[in-house]
Amino acid sequence: MNGIFIIDKPGGMTSHDVVNHIRAKFGISRVGHLGTLDPMATGVLPVCLGKATRMGQFIPNSPKEYTGEIRFGFSTNTFDREGSPTSEERPLQSSRAEIEEAMRSLTGRLNQMPPAFSAKKIGGVASYKLARRNRPVEMAPVSVEVQQFTALEFHPPLMNFEVVCSPGTYIRSLAHDLGHVVGCGAHLSSLRRIRSGDFRIEQAVALDRVSVSDLIPIERLLECWPRLEVSGADEEKVCHGNPVAGAAAPGFVRIFNKKGEFIAIAAVENDLVLPRVVLTSINSSRSDVLRCILEKETEA
Repeated sequence: MNGIFIIDKPGGMTSHDVVNHIRAKFGISRVGHLGTLDPMATGVLPVCLGKATRMGQFIPNSPKEYTGEIRFGFSTNTFDREGSPTSEERPLQSSRAEIEEAMRSLTGRLNQMPPAFSAKKIGGVASYKLARRNRPVEMAPVSVEVQQFTALEFHPPLMNFEVVCSPGTYIRSLAHDLGHVVGCGAHLSSLRRIRSGDFRIEQAVALDRVSVSDLIPIERLLECWPRLEVSGADEEKVCHGNPVAGAAAPGFVRIFNKKGEFIAIAAVENDLVLPRVVLTSINSSRSDVLRCILEKETEA
């Protein structure tokens, strides 16, 4: 099995739990997810299988879109409903118009402070492990972009919202920062990812119902890129990670053989086709240089 499942992640599971479930259900070891979701969060989680695990770095993962709910009145140490309160409860005194103005102040390019209870590494250790031991956690701000942060429904102290943002944005931090701006504290009470790059919630399948028929095969990935076909000596060169001549516009291309098999991702430079990731069973040190690192600990 080589391709991607678009899973509708259930709440209460880590993204790695989903990976383990897929491994066990289909008896395949090479599985990895693209873009971590917190256990509380639900929604779009792309899961790569087999050769697709080597393609993740090329698969578009922007923008991210979320819907969710913010609870005003107090903040928590995790910035969501699963944490302990860090402030006394205060009534929300801001109007919807004032809150929407505060939300606009949290859009654009931001230096965002990740939550202490997150997978961000500090000295090689996930910060949540340090926070759980009550050890000091000094987080560094991260540059993110929030294209849209809008209110959908407003029923104080609860507000439903929608966010469009770059990968690496912590929606928990947005909720926490919004509570700080309006002066009464706030935390994230629910979150659902409805889009990750080209993948949308309409394509997602429930984890307990996923089947082989739901797999998007690797031949259907990156279809916006040009397709080059090779055979004979050129196919052998590509499978060993060696360049071949090719007249194509500069950029990335997909390379197929005459059988219609997707055998490599390559970059075109100066009329040379340079394999970057070889998808055949032949290993190449050149193709391994840019191997995809899955399970990025960056989001939500």
